[in-house]
Amino acid sequence: MKREALLLATFVCSTMTYAQHRTAEAIPDSTQMVHLQEVQVVSTRAGKKTPMAYENISKDQLKKQNFGQDIPFLLSLTPSVITTSDAGNGIGYTSIHIRGTDPGRINVTTNGIPINDADEGSVYWVNMPDLASSVDNMQVQRGVGTSTNGAAAFGATVNMQTEELSYKPFTSLDGSYGSYNSHKETFKFGTGLLKDHWAFQGRLSNIGSDGYIDRASTKLNSYFLQGGYFNNNTEIKFITFNGQERTYHAWDYASKAQMEEYGRRYNPCGEYTAADGTTAYYKNQIDFYHQQHYQMLWNQILTNHLNLNVALHYTRGFGYYEEYKPGENLYEYLLTSSIGDGTSDLVRRKEMENNFYGTVFSLNYNYKKLNASFGGGWNEYDGKHYGDVIWVKNFNGALDPDHQYYHNNVTKKDGNIYAKVNYEFIKGLNGYVDLQYRRLDYKITGPTDSFTSNSKGGYDQVSFDIHTHFNFFNPKAGLYWTISPNNTIYGSFAVAHKEPTRDDYQNSLGTLLPKAESLNDWEAGYKYNGTIFSAGANFYYMHYNNQLVLTGQQDAIGSPISKNVGKSYREGIELTAALKPCKDFRWDANATFSRNRAKDWHVILDDTQESINLGNTHLSYSPDLIFNNIFSYNHKGFEASLQTQYVGKQYMTNTSIKSYTDNGKEVSLMLDAYSVSNLNLAYTFKLPNVKSVTLGVTIYNLFSEKYESNGSANVQFKSDGKSGAAAYQDGDGDSYSAYSAQAPINFMAHASFNF
Repeated sequence: MKREALLLATFVCSTMTYAQHRTAEAIPDSTQMVHLQEVQVVSTRAGKKTPMAYENISKDQLKKQNFGQDIPFLLSLTPSVITTSDAGNGIGYTSIHIRGTDPGRINVTTNGIPINDADEGSVYWVNMPDLASSVDNMQVQRGVGTSTNGAAAFGATVNMQTEELSYKPFTSLDGSYGSYNSHKETFKFGTGLLKDHWAFQGRLSNIGSDGYIDRASTKLNSYFLQGGYFNNNTEIKFITFNGQERTYHAWDYASKAQMEEYGRRYNPCGEYTAADGTTAYYKNQIDFYHQQHYQMLWNQILTNHLNLNVALHYTRGFGYYEEYKPGENLYEYLLTSSIGDGTSDLVRRKEMENNFYGTVFSLNYNYKKLNASFGGGWNEYDGKHYGDVIWVKNFNGALDPDHQYYHNNVTKKDGNIYAKVNYEFIKGLNGYVDLQYRRLDYKITGPTDSFTSNSKGGYDQVSFDIHTHFNFFNPKAGLYWTISPNNTIYGSFAVAHKEPTRDDYQNSLGTLLPKAESLNDWEAGYKYNGTIFSAGANFYYMHYNNQLVLTGQQDAIGSPISKNVGKSYREGIELTAALKPCKDFRWDANATFSRNRAKDWHVILDDTQESINLGNTHLSYSPDLIFNNIFSYNHKGFEASLQTQYVGKQYMTNTSIKSYTDNGKEVSLMLDAYSVSNLNLAYTFKLPNVKSVTLGVTIYNLFSEKYESNGSANVQFKSDGKSGAAAYQDGDGDSYSAYSAQAPINFMAHASFNF
């Protein structure tokens, strides 16, 4: 990072000197330049007359909250959204759920380019620290949404457009510091338009925190660079952004009993017994990852009504999880020839190398009553997963410090093509049709870190041998009726499909392999837009076949485990309202009332091995009520906002079981409802030779609510003596629950200087 900072500083000094001489000059290409930069996302965005539920988030809205927390927390007040944080303060490993849908089923793109990990489905925001500082705007589509590139949307789409190149030179410096030694430093620059054709911009960021949870530290570095060439109706832009993260594990969470004994900040990760019998914690129990993105965008205005966007992309990633594992069976690491050779404490690394590349394109037509897009993409993923043992406490004989005990490969080829039409066939009434075909080739080969018993009384290493294809057709259609300038209604129907991930396959080896999911999504809504008051209501019914839902359990590296459920659904109403009775004050609120159910969730009884259907059960991590309230005040540079979110109770399993009994004590399997408020205060003013200065402070969890936003759980069942199932814990069984405690009242002071 020091070398990169020096190169950037040299570049800034050499280019800004020239650019500053042009600040007073007229720049004739500025309007066309902005138009060109808007081309790159139009095909994957919902427009004003697209019949679906979505929310647009502007650059200014992001900036008012962007003081170090990850992007999920910057979106936390949009309808139907809840967030989680392993470290407890929104920095480090965070995730987002929309309409109860987990992160692995939320499509994310940047400039139309897929960001989801092609292997695991999720987006690891920690690998792209402070990307929000380089984002111009975002759109969150709820439900299936429009056809897009990458993984199918099974609950929402997050579509990001990075910053447009500024035609005026600038520099800015943002800094923040607060509780738990949390801090963020961001330096940005732009050369402005050079010789009427060129422009360059960049960002350097550093984020760190000790975390609320014990040892849940985070060290994040990143940069963002882009350069563009403009010539009449043509823009060619190169973008590269980089992220490097080092975080201490905090994903094992803590039981309520452990919190009572050790405190809410207790973190069991890395815990072991030292030679003197005391409890110790492994210092290098970390997750490390380095990710580099490259994007080449070509935007071309062909006529006044027709434009073209073509993009090439490449993402390279490398990283590992390092863990201290006490009392491990040595045969599971290929360190002995039989299961009788003992156990030992050891340190292992689970490593990965990823390459993801491809192209996306769209041809867009807009004339009078017709908007149409034709686009698609082809992407290929090549991933390597392998494990090394780097230290063993007790081992008889020589040990290679780089001993490898598993190595498997994943290749995934993903192609899609789509066509969209929005046509006003009667004044005020628009019809919308969106058709997508998606083809995947998925191959996983090589040994895993799992073992299974054999007929000789020993154990064999389990290997992947999967080569499968998927062909998905995803049609969408709807109507949008503008009744009057203030009143509109809409309705739509959409179909989506999604393939299982590598984790889904690995967690199912030796049993039935996971199936692809399908979703039928019905949406209907009403909007009222007035000068003082606006409101909306969106009704949805999402019916799934073979939905892969979170079971509540986690695998050995903290990833949530999913399982197919035959039929399930999510239905609800999303309400939004905004009131602006005067120039300085605004009141925004939104609420989601929902019902999320599995229709035939089965469990296996431990005593009889019988399969029992529990019937209609609550889907995990899917609250029935989410409510957000925002009061905002802005007067002569002073800004104040009070933001409150209420999240209803959540089941951590799909069994509808609220608790189990352990030695006569009730143990909860629920995440309790919680309400959290944040207060943000800021003042903006000018100084000589400084465009603007903003000073402020944000107080998170203002009323110091004690709550848990996430957790993991499992419950055993035995016969109830009739024809049903009873939850239990026999002392040595597998029923458990653990919770991710969140920080009480804490603060972040922040300052911003724009030149």
